[in-house]
Amino acid sequence: MYQQQMSGKTGFVISDFIMMVGDGIDVQHKHKETLRAQTEAQTETLRVNTVLIKEKVKIFQLVDQYAELTIISTVRDWTLVGHEQLARGRHHEEWRKKQLRKELEKIQTDQLLQSSFAHSFRHRVLKSFHQLHRLKSGSSAVVSGVPGIGKSTMVQKIVYDWATGKIYPHFQFVFSFKFRDLNTVDCRITQKNLILDQYPYFGNVLGELWKNPKGLLFIFDGLDEFKDRIDFADNQRNTEPQSMCTDPECWCEVSDIVYSLIQHKLLPGCSVLVTTRPTALYLLEKAEISVWAKILGFVDDERKEYFNKFFDDQTVAAAVFKYVEENEILYTMCYNPSYCWILGLSLGPFFTQRDRKQQQVPKTITQLYSYYIYNILKNHGREIESPRDVLLKLGEMAFTGISKKKIVFRNGDLIKYNLQPSQFLSGFLMELLERDDSAQSVVYTFPHLTIQEFVAALAQFLTPDHGDIQKLLHEAHSKEDGRFEIFLRFVAGLSSPQAAWPLAEFLGPFHHKTTCRVIDWVKEEFKGQIANTVRETDKTDLLNTLHYLFESQNEALAQAIVGSVESIRFRGLQLTPIDCAVLSHVIGLCDTIKHFGLAKCFIHYEGLQQLVSVLHKCQEFSLSHNNLGDSRVKLLSTALRNRDCKIQKLELNDNTLTYSCAEDLASVLSTNQSLTDLNLSDNNLGDSGVKLLSVTLRNPDCKIQILELYNNTLTDSGVEDLVSVFSTNRSLTDLNLGNNKLGDSGVKLLFAALRNPDCKIQKLKFFCQGPGLRSWYKSIPDRSWPSLYNNALTDTCAEDIAYALSTNQSLTDLNLQANAFTDQSVPVLRRFIMTCRRLAGVKLEDNQFSSHGKNQLKSLQGSRPGLNALIV
Repeated sequence: MYQQQMSGKTGFVISDFIMMVGDGIDVQHKHKETLRAQTEAQTETLRVNTVLIKEKVKIFQLVDQYAELTIISTVRDWTLVGHEQLARGRHHEEWRKKQLRKELEKIQTDQLLQSSFAHSFRHRVLKSFHQLHRLKSGSSAVVSGVPGIGKSTMVQKIVYDWATGKIYPHFQFVFSFKFRDLNTVDCRITQKNLILDQYPYFGNVLGELWKNPKGLLFIFDGLDEFKDRIDFADNQRNTEPQSMCTDPECWCEVSDIVYSLIQHKLLPGCSVLVTTRPTALYLLEKAEISVWAKILGFVDDERKEYFNKFFDDQTVAAAVFKYVEENEILYTMCYNPSYCWILGLSLGPFFTQRDRKQQQVPKTITQLYSYYIYNILKNHGREIESPRDVLLKLGEMAFTGISKKKIVFRNGDLIKYNLQPSQFLSGFLMELLERDDSAQSVVYTFPHLTIQEFVAALAQFLTPDHGDIQKLLHEAHSKEDGRFEIFLRFVAGLSSPQAAWPLAEFLGPFHHKTTCRVIDWVKEEFKGQIANTVRETDKTDLLNTLHYLFESQNEALAQAIVGSVESIRFRGLQLTPIDCAVLSHVIGLCDTIKHFGLAKCFIHYEGLQQLVSVLHKCQEFSLSHNNLGDSRVKLLSTALRNRDCKIQKLELNDNTLTYSCAEDLASVLSTNQSLTDLNLSDNNLGDSGVKLLSVTLRNPDCKIQILELYNNTLTDSGVEDLVSVFSTNRSLTDLNLGNNKLGDSGVKLLFAALRNPDCKIQKLKFFCQGPGLRSWYKSIPDRSWPSLYNNALTDTCAEDIAYALSTNQSLTDLNLQANAFTDQSVPVLRRFIMTCRRLAGVKLEDNQFSSHGKNQLKSLQGSRPGLNALIV
């Protein structure tokens, strides 16, 4: 047994006292044997009775890579709302890429509560001395993940590995609790009794354990299932602070005990591990947590590996995975082990049964779940007289559960809906013990949240004359927390004959009126949303409705309501590859999209892959602020090379692009006949990238009229290549070179090129200071005046500006805002404003004029005809 010396005067060694039970079995040994026995079945093998395959039990090895843990450096998702699977999918690919770039740290379960790891993590994350100072000894870790991702399995694995001596030897005892079980404690209780209630063999020895809290690990699984709220609010908050429990034999509420353990007020020095869904993370925002972790799920080849282990026949495994890989909707689901399980069970028969090969393999999520239910009905539907009635009642219970965010059902719930436990019902509900050490109380849950949502949706089509269906859908759609998102997608999907057909064989036909009412509701929702996408909630609503259209697979409906759409904007809304696949489907039904806005949508490679095939239909396309990188530009070039490409304006600003993508862009510009406006600002093309672009821009057939190169680390070397374009290019009229490092030599090169009578440049924007202004502006007769906003111009430039523009006959507006002009420039500016007769507007605010100087300038307002606006 591992021995640990306690600090302090007593010199207590935990192994020095004898903890005896019954005939002399050591308590620690007894405890480890108990935990090992409780978890061995789930840890060594995961036995799943797949009721879909009658008379067969499928056995899966629980491998270590079942769920990958990734440390996140900042706490996320405090305000996470929406369906948890969707919210998880929106971040999954981004987290995976960050982990690969070493921005996030991959850890193993045996590192979560290692003192050295937690200590290192705390110092990397907590930046203030105050935060570091108030953290006590002992570690606390939080692991979050969506339903089915493997949180409880991870807990079982940790407990089993500790009990078998594989991990955490520094912990003398591990106590594991499920919040679901703690819900049954409806009175005040002590920490001591809480342990004895679950582990009665500890008897009177707990008092000795309290003397060495550093050797104790407490695990609490499923915070999101806890009926009571644990408030970690600090003293600045208006809410009442959580009651403190500082003595393990003090009578407290269960929530107080959990709170005090996490906050190191009870048994300071012990370690605590909490698991939760992302939607409950906000409860821990103010908690003293050492390590934050998130279960990432399957990535890359782990998905394929799962199917190889799922099917005994590797030919079938390869065929199923190939089909899934080619269907972006299904493939993206595969990060979640539970989804993989559903996919394997639903798709397997199509590749193993000859009579099923000719049928249409599921393409949408609704169709997939329809076949999941179909397989249950095929194998067990004849075991009861009316499967339709049972599924209707089960669906009603499932819907109530979704409404109340309830996933665990008890005997009372079954009785309420007149349901009897049976072999048939076990195909839909899993039986779970209320407590690990008791078989007296049984609770029921659907194998996965999405199965509960599908059954709830199915019940809507089994309800006789469902006249209130549209009202129900409106109310569900209005819930901003997103609890009904997948339910509504399933309802829309079940209006499709492809999804309804397999189920009708056992459940009878769906009510036609219900189907028509669902279709009418989708039409109404879309028409009300397409023109209103200002708020993020509006964009989310529209995106959900597009998912409804996709799931319905009703091409006539989609064409009727989407075909004439001119603009689709989702700026700022995070889009998953599944979302992009749906958008691709929708745009494919349109002739032309005037504007397609995806700025700040976190578009990743997989998402862009889905969109490329339809982007040529867009006239204006924005992908700015997406951190695309060079590789995605190569992918985007495919759309620009399309002979039918209609893209006229393309925004790629702020996408971490470098010279590596310039060759692909240059190649596209040499052949594309539609693109006239290209924004590449806020990237890092540099002189090398501009040199490659300039080769194409020199081509007289190049159609680019507006080129934005603001903030691209350009120098005078890049200018030399650009100015060679001016003499041959007949289309380029607007060039933005702002916030680069052109230098005096670069400015002189520009001035020289602008004197060329063949130069078509009308607008040139760049930050320039000092000498060179005089010769430049004199060389631009009949050109539009560039803004000099925020250029740090000083009084030394005033005479240069006045002289350069004294002969200009086209200037009508002058913007000199936010510079450094003082009263010294006032006489020069007054003279210029009065003599430049075509000047109608001047902006001079945010300079350094005194009140007297401002008044002198303001006095010119209305002093000559045509001077309409003088802003100082």
